[in-house]
Amino acid sequence: MHHHDDTEACVEQLRTALTANGITLPSLAVDLPSFASAYAGPLLVSLGNCNTATAHALTAALRKAAGE
Repeated sequence: MHHHDDTEACVEQLRTALTANGITLPSLAVDLPSFASAYAGPLLVSLGNCNTATAHALTAALRKAAGE
């Protein structure tokens, strides 16, 4: 059983957290092919592609959160 609403909420929470750190992942979304999967596990979140500046910003935010 897929929980689309939970996955959408997760995507929006992640988008909000990333935005609070000045990070935008334009392709961030629920992974649509996982709807068609025979596997009944949780839906996947597609993070998509990003440029190196965004990857560096994401790395810095994660390191800061980890106390590095």
